[in-house]
Amino acid sequence: MKAAPVTTSFTDATRLPRLPADFVWGASTAAYQIEGAADEDGKGASIWDTFVRRPGAVRDGHTGDIACDHHHRFDEDVTLMRRLGLDAYRFSVSWPRVLPTGAGRIEPRGLDFYDRLVDALLGAGIEPVPTLFHWDLPQALEDEGGWLNRTTAHRFAEYAAVVAERLGDRVKRWITLNEPFVHMSFGYGFGVHAPGRALMLDALPVAHHQLLGHGLATAALRAAVPGGQVLIANNCTPVRLRHDARHDTDVAAASAYDALHNRLFNDPLLLGRYPDLSAYGMTDPSWGGIVREGDLATIAAPLDGLGVNYYNPTWVTAPADPAAALPFDLAEPAEPYERTAFGWPVVPDGLTELLTGLEARYGNDLPPVWITENGCSQPAGLHDRPRIEYLAGHIDAIARAVSRGVDVRGYFTWSLLDNFEWAEGYHQRFGLVEVDFTTRQRTPRASFEWYRDLIASQRS
Repeated sequence: MKAAPVTTSFTDATRLPRLPADFVWGASTAAYQIEGAADEDGKGASIWDTFVRRPGAVRDGHTGDIACDHHHRFDEDVTLMRRLGLDAYRFSVSWPRVLPTGAGRIEPRGLDFYDRLVDALLGAGIEPVPTLFHWDLPQALEDEGGWLNRTTAHRFAEYAAVVAERLGDRVKRWITLNEPFVHMSFGYGFGVHAPGRALMLDALPVAHHQLLGHGLATAALRAAVPGGQVLIANNCTPVRLRHDARHDTDVAAASAYDALHNRLFNDPLLLGRYPDLSAYGMTDPSWGGIVREGDLATIAAPLDGLGVNYYNPTWVTAPADPAAALPFDLAEPAEPYERTAFGWPVVPDGLTELLTGLEARYGNDLPPVWITENGCSQPAGLHDRPRIEYLAGHIDAIARAVSRGVDVRGYFTWSLLDNFEWAEGYHQRFGLVEVDFTTRQRTPRASFEWYRDLIASQRS
């Protein structure tokens, strides 16, 4: 069913449905996408520092060497956040900025930077919400196998303990991993993101080792920050069939895709078990010795919240080639949805569907939900009404899910700033704030003012 268009009245921020009084309003960024200072203050190389130098890997050869120069201009960015009226700011810590080789020697200048950022945020009345891994694995660990190597999970927990020891007196809400599905599939499965390995289904151990790293890091964070909260940010998608779907085979394809994208990363956390992966030839519950005794109990340590990153549904059909490696084909929707500048369909009702679906699937096992990313790329320019309509529609979708009993605690839009958008370089613009990538000048867009007005109206 085609999503209802966003009503014009919702572009008046004060007319959106009210969310609970303690609802948290935030914005998100990621270290490699905004920080720059790629080789300053003892920072080690990450897999993205390496990948961007591979010919053809990133559009037009763009790199994150400077990005938004947030490392030097974070005070300016915190001032922008204060103007927005944010309750919280979700950023990521660069693992190789803190531990240049991923383990062993700690770089104090890296921790000093995050110390200053956290203090600036708290001074502005904004809660810091760090994500410990947003895809910038230290290259030294990748050289030892990366997330294909079980040892990386243990190195991740050690890194979490180092950061928590330094910031845990002020940071109380932590996110371990960002979108482990995307990192596994794009980075290790298809090779279009760093580290650029094209392993297809042989990338599945990356899923388990990331989740094991999450579980081990959760224990480290709880030991270092008594009373702190631990979340994970999973990219989730409603799985839909096209109108011309071929019944049973298409339903099976949708179920297989849901198992890979959603359930593979949610079921172990919330139910303590992996979903049925037989569609991928996985019938051994130990995955050939990858999943060891006690691993699932570690992964299923209680969460204080589930972060959900939502951009759009995914449409699938049965594979056209019965001998295909994957048990599904990705498809385009039959409905004529509006599109973002990235070409992604704009489907606000998919977020309501996703949230109510999580509630139906997991029931009492579902912790409070946080929308940790949601936003859209639009053409450069300050008058970005389509972004306003996008945000309005999706925030209304959250309100509808809340009215149906889903416990949603907060919303972090993606993103505060235009940034380095991975393989797209600087061609996709997600920011409430426009960034001139020649001068690094920041200029708030119309959507910035709209979001500011929305937050103010929700508090009044």
